Amino acid sequence: MTPDCKTPLRTALELATAGMPVLPLRMGKVPFGNCRACAAGACGGRPNMKEAGPCRCPAVCHGWAAATTDTRILASPAWAPAWRQAVTVAYHPGGAGLTVVDLDNAAAVEWARETLPATRTVPTTRGEHWIYRGAMTSRNAVRPGIDLKSSMSYARYLGPGTGHMVNLPDAVRALAARKPSPARPAPHAITAPAGSGVRECPHRTSVYLDRGIAMAEQRITEARSAVHATVYRTFLAVLSRHGRCGCLTDTHVNRLFTAAQTKGETVRHCMDAWTNARTTLGL
Repeated sequence: MTPDCKTPLRTALELATAGMPVLPLRMGKVPFGNCRACAAGACGGRPNMKEAGPCRCPAVCHGWAAATTDTRILASPAWAPAWRQAVTVAYHPGGAGLTVVDLDNAAAVEWARETLPATRTVPTTRGEHWIYRGAMTSRNAVRPGIDLKSSMSYARYLGPGTGHMVNLPDAVRALAARKPSPARPAPHAITAPAGSGVRECPHRTSVYLDRGIAMAEQRITEARSAVHATVYRTFLAVLSRHGRCGCLTDTHVNRLFTAAQTKGETVRHCMDAWTNARTTLGL
């Protein structure tokens, strides 16, 4: 139930009317999975795609990209089954021109109070959301217990919060520019010795890597049970094949994370599984 004790749909309609792109969340605080015709974001919903948007099908699809301000869509019969199962409402901060600094524990909140300008704050289960006016690239784990939710991301709606919202400060933008955690490797050029010269990693110049990622997505998406174990084993298999040559980029990892989230995994679970797989392989 949303903080004001209204039904999720009623809260969503009010937020949409005010210009906030919203979507329902099911148990586990995750979006509803992609429809069968759009499995693994086939019609443009993957977070790494430059022009992702709401699915063309009538049902809820594609996580953050399903967020809309169109009250006709939100109240349509196609979305009714999702609202009957919804436990809360999420919104797309970037679509509303906002950035949410998600502070997941007391230490992170203390750091924000000492470092960032005061803005509108919303209490969460374990910490606070600090909301700034202005959109930016989203990134997880920029500091211990801190995620940035803005473009191509979603945040739970937990109430209007308190305080005056201020413009996004450079200090927050700088967090996204920091080196990402090992759980989300950054794209970088890879070369490997080839005789007397050098050449690109062969995975970058053939369909081999993309085929492997597509097979991994399918393995996760088709899991009917033991999803946690399937996600971990799949990550382990991908890293054992491609982790040492360094050809994996954020785009590839986001594809795997998105597939896992359509099965109900949280971002934090995905990051834990990825980190554990790297540790197992000594990467």
